[in-house]
Amino acid sequence: MSVGIKELLDEARREVTSLGIQDAEARRQDADTVFIDIRDVRELQRDGMVTGARHAPRGMLEFWIDPDSPYHKPYFAEDKIFVFYCASGWRSLLAAQVAQRMGLRCASMEGGFGAWREAGLPTETRD
Repeated sequence: MSVGIKELLDEARREVTSLGIQDAEARRQDADTVFIDIRDVRELQRDGMVTGARHAPRGMLEFWIDPDSPYHKPYFAEDKIFVFYCASGWRSLLAAQVAQRMGLRCASMEGGFGAWREAGLPTETRD
């Protein structure tokens, strides 16, 4: 293997802003910030999600961001800061790196949803 996950994550950490849980919570009420949960729908159904977050499954992210894609989601074309999160922060770090390369203003939430929930911050269930 020429590049492993450790190297990929190290590169992403150098390129992407990471927000601690308290900094992320401070941005949650900001109208210019959108939280993006990239976890699998089964994780959302089982564990819930950050209150007010949007769901964009990691496997569809690039297609949902690109305005030329038939799967494009208009909210990704808004001039916002997108805070990506997953369960523990690794997938979201890589997702934020890709989204940033595609032209979005991004950050990744350190510790992911697990750290968010452990801190007792607001969550909601998803059907």
